Formats: sequence, C-alpha cells, structure tokens
Amino acid sequence: MSTFEKLKEIIVKRLNISDTYVTPDASFIYDLGVDSIDSVSLVMAFEDCFNIDIVEEIYDSLHTVQDIVDYIDSGSMRS
Repeated sequence: MSTFEKLKEIIVKRLNISDTYVTPDASFIYDLGVDSIDSVSLVMAFEDCFNIDIVEEIYDSLHTVQDIVDYIDSGSMRS
C-alpha cells in the first residue's frame, strides 16, 4: 500500500468523511475541514503509522495531503 493510500485510510477514519474528498491536492483546512483537535489526532496517527516524528513547525508548513506524503517519503524516520 502506498503512502498516500495509508494516509487516506487514516484521514477517512479519523475525520469520518468519504474517501472521495481525500485527494493529493486536498487542503487539510479548506477541503477536509480539519480543526486544531483533528490536527492533533491526525498527527499522532501519522506518527504511529509511519514511525516518524512531525514537529509542530514542520506540520504547520504541510498544507495538503501530498505535502504529508512528500514529508513521509523523504525519510523523516524516528531515531
């Protein structure tokens, strides 16, 4: 399963939305309606699933699903 597909699965489950909304260019805030509570939940799920750390400064710069895919695929693994 690709990084995108795993992220999509997490996002759909956490936000309780249709998978048709989760596209690579979907904005977390504008397209998916993510608020601050959703954001924390998603980050924790992403970190657990992919065994990575996403610091707040980095997460604040990741606006779309593709941004997260790129970050994860860049090899940002936990030490």
